[in-house]
Amino acid sequence: MTFTPVQMIGTQRSGSNLLRLMLNQLKGVSAPHPPHILERLMPLLPAYGDLNIVPNFEKLIEDVCSLVETNPVPWTGVVLDRQVILTRCAEPTLPEVTRVVYELKAESEGANVWMCKSMANIRYADDLEKYYRKPLYVHLFRDGRDVALSFKKAIVGEKHIYHIARQWKQEQDASIDLYEKLGSSRVIRLRYEDLLQNPQEELKKLCSFLGVAYSEAAMSYHESDESKETANSGLMWQNVVKPVLTDNHNKFLKELSEVDIRIFECVAGETLEKLGYQLQFEYNKNHSFSDEEIASFSKINDDLKAEFRKKLRPEDLEKRRGQEELLRKIKSQMPVHQLPSPPASSREPADLTTPIIN
Repeated sequence: MTFTPVQMIGTQRSGSNLLRLMLNQLKGVSAPHPPHILERLMPLLPAYGDLNIVPNFEKLIEDVCSLVETNPVPWTGVVLDRQVILTRCAEPTLPEVTRVVYELKAESEGANVWMCKSMANIRYADDLEKYYRKPLYVHLFRDGRDVALSFKKAIVGEKHIYHIARQWKQEQDASIDLYEKLGSSRVIRLRYEDLLQNPQEELKKLCSFLGVAYSEAAMSYHESDESKETANSGLMWQNVVKPVLTDNHNKFLKELSEVDIRIFECVAGETLEKLGYQLQFEYNKNHSFSDEEIASFSKINDDLKAEFRKKLRPEDLEKRRGQEELLRKIKSQMPVHQLPSPPASSREPADLTTPIIN
């Protein structure tokens, strides 16, 4: 079977689970809940040594499989045979293991298109481009100010508007650059607000790009077992068991303060305009925040993240315990000088005191 790999890119809190669940309803498409293999394990690769040494590569395969098998939203119907994965990898690299694992999941479902929803993989686009079959990319984007509002309410992610704006700008700029580099034959751009207003039309465009048949089954995503399992895995995914929320946009106008909107637009205003969003205020493109201001923002950000971690339900912590323990074990095997730098995002494994939230 020949597979078509698809990578979703952009920033979380932009409707990625909605789109994943819609596509997962279509015949020939496999879009499982992501264990974030590259995002979590790329920074920890020094723990494995030279991957050209077979036992080292086998250990990496074992840990990738364990990461998948302890995912809070289970991958059902697939057996991850370590020896099969070793045989099917074209080279001893983490992206190759990731490709084969997703192919095995797709194969178990009779699908020839698989999608990885780990949007932060935009950071590893150069590695993905080394696949023997280059992936298609879906750049799903949303008004960054609504993304910021969502992050400020969620357990996951940065909490101060400055940090959220900076992350959103970096990931969107990288996604825009990839589109300009590869063109519309490899990258499709999908605006979240358009998906809410015209879901069938937008999905048909996407299906044409992916080479799969559209079905109205996509609109019944909220009734699927996968959506129920996802909703049960965390409070921030409760909306996936509801029909499309057509009014879930421009909420920042009422719920973000003027100060927050001004900070976001100061950091990421140019990127907002590139993506077709109207700014609320004039801003100085040459403005930069002082070291003192950024230090203050960072202190508030860290304090808020600590507060949110305390709100995690015991059952949510338990579902994520397996992955946390695995990543902590891998990190403990790394020499101190090779430990990852402080994380840019709360899900990166450098900070293993932070509960993993997919």
